[in-house]
Amino acid sequence: MRLLPLIAATYFMVSGGPYGLEDIIGKAGYGRALLLLLLVPLLWSLPTALMVGELASTMPCEGGFYHWVRQAMGPFWGFQEAWLSLAASVFDMAIYPTTFVLYLSRVAPMLTAGYRGLLLKLGIVGISAVWNLRGAVAVGRGSQRMMVISLSPFVVLISLAIWHGLKHGVAPATVGPPIEMDLGGAVLVALWNYMGWDNASTIAQEVENPQRTYPRAMLSSAVVVMCVYTLPLAAVWIAGIPAERFSTGAWVDAAMLLGGPVLAVAVVLAGSLDGLGTFNALTLSLTRLPYAMAEDGLLPRLLTKRWSNGVPWVSVLACSLGWALALGFTFERLISIDLVLYGAALLLEFVALVVLRVRQPELRRPFKIPGGLPTAVILGMGPAFLIAFSLWAARDEHVAGLPALAFAAIVAAMGPIVYIFARRSGRPTAA
Repeated sequence: MRLLPLIAATYFMVSGGPYGLEDIIGKAGYGRALLLLLLVPLLWSLPTALMVGELASTMPCEGGFYHWVRQAMGPFWGFQEAWLSLAASVFDMAIYPTTFVLYLSRVAPMLTAGYRGLLLKLGIVGISAVWNLRGAVAVGRGSQRMMVISLSPFVVLISLAIWHGLKHGVAPATVGPPIEMDLGGAVLVALWNYMGWDNASTIAQEVENPQRTYPRAMLSSAVVVMCVYTLPLAAVWIAGIPAERFSTGAWVDAAMLLGGPVLAVAVVLAGSLDGLGTFNALTLSLTRLPYAMAEDGLLPRLLTKRWSNGVPWVSVLACSLGWALALGFTFERLISIDLVLYGAALLLEFVALVVLRVRQPELRRPFKIPGGLPTAVILGMGPAFLIAFSLWAARDEHVAGLPALAFAAIVAAMGPIVYIFARRSGRPTAA
């Protein structure tokens, strides 16, 4: 995979488009939403992109962040990193088919009613599995095409908003708080929309010249994602659409107001591509984790089976089945659980960055974050603060009769137990 396909795949792993931002506007209002989308990248995306750029160029291994943590702190912590990431993926991956159905229901509610919605979600899982079996190059090229197509309706939407402002005068919607203010919920959604930069690292052996390609792809993707988020939001603000009209799927309503039914349908179709593109790209990334763990003897050897094109096909099928089982959760609950588990895994990666700087300063680092060890430590503080805030903001969420935080803590606590069984049943290799 070359630079542009990797940028496109990373774009889908992190974002996929403005879909999902609606709840930030509805919960915080335009002014605070724009401020969040400009500040969160500085504290969250940029530090993570720099961390991934250094570690992925230093250790371009299949399995990415699993190997970074394993190399820095040993097999136990490497396993916990993979466990947390895979557990988070069960809830994260269910979000994209869910969002797809929410968008489609705006224009064709009969297609998503009852069991039809579940069948559509399962269809996304199945299509992505088949696509991934074709190989990383096919996923990368497909991501490029889907990125262009899925963004095109928003280019039209932004243009119409500007034209509307020039013709009728700029009449921005109020920047004050919405009727039901929920800043904590808005921060959670913003963090979710900006997370996932490390996912691209797991396919390092399938990337051309990873030492040079990864740092460029990470920084380029960070700029692209921030522009994709802020420009459409600013456009609908200028057009005067009230913030209280925004919830998941409301881009369809904005398109209807600015461009009529044709643009609304285009936004729905682009939303379906967004859900498929994101699920497809993340399938490429996350299915390499069980493969890498099986290579180290921590999972059944069956997961190491590859086709001639390099695809770990057993891992693809096994992960797809696991993701299909979580399709019944609601959007908000998925984000709460996902952020807790993903946040813990991300912090382990920042710890690995610092530990490797201390224990293995002689490692060849084609890209090295400037500023020495103090900078590496400071970089992790922004994500740590935001993760702590997300824990506080999700304190009232409940899943299966339990607080969402308690549910996520139980899932995380299972990691050491599963590791013990993995060591007894397999033969883990040395770190």
